[in-house]
Amino acid sequence: MSRISRAALLAFVAATLAGSCLHFVHALFPSGLTALLAPVNESIWEHLKILVWPCALGSVPLLRREPDSLGARAFSLLLAAGLMLGAGWLYHGVLGGHALLFDVVLYVLCMAVCFLLPALLGGPFWQETARLWCALAAALMVLMLVFTWLPPDCALFQEFPEAGGIQPPSGS
Repeated sequence: MSRISRAALLAFVAATLAGSCLHFVHALFPSGLTALLAPVNESIWEHLKILVWPCALGSVPLLRREPDSLGARAFSLLLAAGLMLGAGWLYHGVLGGHALLFDVVLYVLCMAVCFLLPALLGGPFWQETARLWCALAAALMVLMLVFTWLPPDCALFQEFPEAGGIQPPSGS
């Protein structure tokens, strides 16, 4: 697993394009189903949907070819999600940035982490801990579904104003 396969590169490109399209699905086709799969607002948390769902789906054919990569793929998905949340919060929330270019570069970088990093994470550790990483990735997905309908009142779930910075929660 030390070399990035052509299949992983193709999955990376396809999932990145699919996630980009997914960004607009709920706005075009508002429904309960599209709310679960696509961002319903411009919060950092909601934008995880354009990363997590395409990464999870795009990893399935790769896992059929490389079943031993399950732990590394689940870990990479979690790392990419953490990177997206952390960097997004820092840039938008703390620094008050609002450049679309930052968001696009961050998104592509996180997709690359998800699809290309597993090639560097070979070895027995990832196979032995695969259940842990899969359970954590599944928990993230469940939280994404739950928080679509019941978002906590905190910064990651707040929409960003166009001029940057996180809006204070209503009622403050």
